[in-house]
Amino acid sequence: MRHADLVFTSGAVISMDPSLTGATALAVTGERIVAVGGEEVRRLIGPATEVVDLAGRALLPGFQDAHVHAVFGGMELGACDLTGTTDLREYRSLIAEYARTRPDRPWITGGGWSMESFPGGLPTRQMLDDLVPDRPVLLANRDHHGAWVNTRALELAGVTAATPDPADGRIEREPDGTPSGMLQEGAVELVGRTAPRPTDEDLLDGLLRAQSLLHSLGVTAWQDALLGEYGGHPDASGAYLTAARRGVLTARVNGSLWWDRDAGAEQIAGLVERREALRHGRFRAGTVKIMQDGIAENHTAAMTVPYKDGCGCATTNSGLSFIDPKALRRYVTELDALDFQVHFHALGDRAVREALDAIEAARAANGPRGNRHHLAHLQVVHRADVPRFAQLGAIANAQPLWAAHEPQLDELTTPFLGEGLAERQYPFGDLHRAGAALAAGSDWPVSSADPLAGIHVAVNRILPGSGEPPFLPGQRLDLTTALAAYTSGSAHVNRLDNTGVLRPGHLADLIVVDRDPYTVAPSELASLRVEATYVGGKRVFGT
Repeated sequence: MRHADLVFTSGAVISMDPSLTGATALAVTGERIVAVGGEEVRRLIGPATEVVDLAGRALLPGFQDAHVHAVFGGMELGACDLTGTTDLREYRSLIAEYARTRPDRPWITGGGWSMESFPGGLPTRQMLDDLVPDRPVLLANRDHHGAWVNTRALELAGVTAATPDPADGRIEREPDGTPSGMLQEGAVELVGRTAPRPTDEDLLDGLLRAQSLLHSLGVTAWQDALLGEYGGHPDASGAYLTAARRGVLTARVNGSLWWDRDAGAEQIAGLVERREALRHGRFRAGTVKIMQDGIAENHTAAMTVPYKDGCGCATTNSGLSFIDPKALRRYVTELDALDFQVHFHALGDRAVREALDAIEAARAANGPRGNRHHLAHLQVVHRADVPRFAQLGAIANAQPLWAAHEPQLDELTTPFLGEGLAERQYPFGDLHRAGAALAAGSDWPVSSADPLAGIHVAVNRILPGSGEPPFLPGQRLDLTTALAAYTSGSAHVNRLDNTGVLRPGHLADLIVVDRDPYTVAPSELASLRVEATYVGGKRVFGT
């Protein structure tokens, strides 16, 4: 008998495999699980075996994030980081201190501010001019669909009252047309392209900083949702390739190659070349990211019903479809034939429908090829489109943390949604009941990267520690379904079929959690803590 390298004993082994329930021990040899069971697993313990006494703790598959911007999140942690507060006074203090302690930086960059902190979600250039009058400032908001800039940044970029809005964005303006300091969607690039680009080592540092954080939260694999240049963000694919070649990429990563919405099918040949070039070790880039619409807060998410104005009256604006729906069907059909996975940003119900129509067209032309196309965000899904996910094999990629009452939802979104749309927000329960395959992601740094916080909201529809009532409680998920979305569901999206479930033969990507999640009250799920994380049987977090 060959002894195992690593054995976990005396805990709850939550395998996510219905045929392996009640297990209390698990053994690993090399990178793979070799046994899951009870006391009999102890027979695999030898003189050189590392034995981890769970002491009543729980062992789970490693969490996987199906939609995250890891490099950007890691870089933001090292820049002017405004996350963790919604207080304008704290923003001012953080910005002023960052600028004061970095007098040699030609630009002040960073982000993480929340729209709820400003009237109508719109900060002004004067608020920054008061703090940093002599250097340009560019600060992305929490959802990274807009940016706050000062007058100096606008001057350097040549953005004036005469500058037209780009087709895929909007310059917020003062009454006389002067840019007010808030740029929406594609307008961010008007200033972003003037800002200095981070170096390759800056990007690598951001990736490693992010990897450390994600491992501490139990994340063993992820799909990076944007590899390419967009909105002032540089292409992070080189950082992943460098990390993989240097042997410092400990996570398993699939990258989503950015679809340039200002170009057409002529870019596909280049995407094929990039897919082949961006492959080493635990990193690959076999997905194409198509951003079909914007976000609801700035009324660029594509809806089937026009938005309301501040008085509750219907407007003529129903959001933006960034790619013509007919062209989208052609592009997705060609990408599917080349065995690309397509990762859609589809937030409004019209964008969801357009993405599903494109998947349907691809299946009609190519047959079902198993490319696991998925739609991320899904803030509003039309009732008629819910069953289409299962029918088309389209995966619902949920960001559960957003499905709860908080000011950005309650004050800047719901009051402005058109008739019948507010009650269709984040319908994860309906999608699950209709047979849709679910995956889950954080969209960090837009929101917290903590999967346990996301699981808490998926189950409760309440933010941890919130005194608010549940948000559309009929859309709650049960704990097993929520856990599966963050493990086996996201492993399916990430094409890591030998992960996400603890069973013999699978890779030993797993986590130790301080308590069995099935033994705590649903309202306490966010209090669970990851104490150790393993990838391929090697500990990457914890002691």
